[in-house]
Amino acid sequence: AAAHLAAEQEVENLSGLSPNPEKDIFVVRENRTTCLMAEFAAKFIVPYDVWASNYVDLITEQADIPLSRGAEMKGKCGTNESELEISWLEQAYTLKLFFLKEGHNTSRGQEAFWRLSRIQFTYDTSERTYFKDAVSPGKHTASSHRLSALLTPAGKSYECQAQQTISLISSDHQKSVQLLLSEVRVQPFDITADFVFSEEHKCPVDQREQLEETLPLILGLILGLVIVITLCAYHIHHKLTANQVQIPRDRSQYKHMG
Repeated sequence: AAAHLAAEQEVENLSGLSPNPEKDIFVVRENRTTCLMAEFAAKFIVPYDVWASNYVDLITEQADIPLSRGAEMKGKCGTNESELEISWLEQAYTLKLFFLKEGHNTSRGQEAFWRLSRIQFTYDTSERTYFKDAVSPGKHTASSHRLSALLTPAGKSYECQAQQTISLISSDHQKSVQLLLSEVRVQPFDITADFVFSEEHKCPVDQREQLEETLPLILGLILGLVIVITLCAYHIHHKLTANQVQIPRDRSQYKHMG
């Protein structure tokens, strides 16, 4: 148990390696081997109550809370379940990501996939960096409900540059907290090389954007090829017709030949 605990605590925040100041990189290692890697930019949009100017009515304000660089982290790796916990600003904010690997029936038979199965975000409205004069300040927890996100074939990493929004329900009067994820690269299982992601599985939005970017290029190449073929055919036809000897049908024109 002590050895397993030591393995859980072998974690690294490599955010300084990213050129994007809003993106964090986290690595969990067990037995000197990387077992979980996560790289992403995250921001939370959290509604909270403040007093109106008459100090009778309540109005709702909004806190925009980014995931800070240099955050503390914990991690757990398992065969079918993995977990990443990130805390920042003296644990005023804590994000927990839970991953699950399981089998699915497909047209090709039983196949293994992993997914982000649960998200839990704990925040403290008494923290003054992002919350201003919150009513009844204190800690609240926002959680996902029946989440199945980042679905990825086993043995691959998930990649999505586009922004994704995931809704969480808060213990603060069932308010809806929005988690905005972008520039995501995650792999919680089956990492074969230390500090190296496996082959990526792109999200549908990135696949669509990639197609939209390459489609005009493909159409342009096809159009250019058609023009070249047309010009070559015209040139060959023109050359053949120019080399043909025109034999006069009227015998009176023979005297002009030679």
